[in-house]
Amino acid sequence: MPERGAFGRGAFGRGAHAHGAYARWGKRGFDIVGAILLLALGLPLLAGTALAVRLRLGRPVLFRQWRAGRDGVPFRLVKLRSMEDGAGGDAARLGPLGRALRASALDELPQLFQVLSGRMSLVGPRPLLPEYGPRYTPRQATRLLVRPGLCGLAQSKGRNRVPWEERLEWDARYVERITFAGDLRILWDCARMLWRGEGATMPGHATTARFDAPP
Repeated sequence: MPERGAFGRGAFGRGAHAHGAYARWGKRGFDIVGAILLLALGLPLLAGTALAVRLRLGRPVLFRQWRAGRDGVPFRLVKLRSMEDGAGGDAARLGPLGRALRASALDELPQLFQVLSGRMSLVGPRPLLPEYGPRYTPRQATRLLVRPGLCGLAQSKGRNRVPWEERLEWDARYVERITFAGDLRILWDCARMLWRGEGATMPGHATTARFDAPP
């Protein structure tokens, strides 16, 4: 388990940003109701996709990786596995099934259970690797004030094709103003992008580049 580092619990304080009633109380209720509805509708799709992963890629079906959650506290992100075993980079290990899963974001469906558990939110900055924390500027680090999301403002602007600096700026802007209408708009924009199959990869990369800004 990675260390919490400079961005562990209490590094910012819960009151670092003032929000309205929705951000303080309503958002969690929206997460629970929304996740239950999406799971009720999507369980057959999740089961079918998991079966396809099992038949094509073998075991394990699930991929788990440490990511930074609220206040920088690490948690195990769960996804459907999309890469094959073996040597080589992402491009070599990401076959047709994996590319389809990434483009459609079907590999992210297990995270609905993490929304229910309170580890994540339906909408918020996407959870990134804990090792990125020391590289954030103070403004970029505000993304850790809230629960990470299944989809976020940065993703609604272009998913992985958005450059890192711009992506982290959108995250900071989201934290500054969280509203019910804003969350609905982000969900709608992300759904439209997924429907069109846009933004699954960063130009020149199989998925996305690492965030290697200097600390």
